[in-house]
Amino acid sequence: MQVVPPALEKLIQDLSRLPGIGKKTASRLALHIMRSPAEEARALAADLAELHTAVKLCSSCFVFSETDPCRICSDPVRNKEVVCVVEGPDDLLAIEKTGAYQGLYHILHGVLAPMDGIGPDEIKISELVNRIRREKIAEVLIATSSTVPGEATAAYLSRILHTEQVQVTRLACGIPMGMDIKYADEVTLARAIETRRESK
Repeated sequence: MQVVPPALEKLIQDLSRLPGIGKKTASRLALHIMRSPAEEARALAADLAELHTAVKLCSSCFVFSETDPCRICSDPVRNKEVVCVVEGPDDLLAIEKTGAYQGLYHILHGVLAPMDGIGPDEIKISELVNRIRREKIAEVLIATSSTVPGEATAAYLSRILHTEQVQVTRLACGIPMGMDIKYADEVTLARAIETRRESK
């Protein structure tokens, strides 16, 4: 005998397909939506339905945006000569929160992962090369993660951009603030030594 109504079970299954949402969390969310006023549920459904029509990719940096170009690309205060290459939109948001970077971005929408069938043609690498040739880009800051696929993507980008008239830099990696050196793993410690800079 089915205890959960089919419509509610279908919503639970739909929610559990979202990243980081397991069956338990999906059940909790579905029950919360069910207990909410019908107007709130309808508003949520309308927002979800509108998402793919209202939001598109910026044709320059490939961030999700309601305008093309996006607000960052069209901001006259931004340094148009520096492009920070990130894996996804969430990386852009993390960098923006620091307030330390004032250049432009280029979102790859993934990293190289040959075992998963993700090669250079599956992410926005050719678009980056074309953008460098089209715009007056002086520096490309590679800000991919320090995972194996992120490092492989950074190495590939460094290699292909070496032939372009552009300076290629890499986001520094190392010991996090507040961490005791003896607790750092060998890879992190080695990277911190490699990316050391002059003390001021």
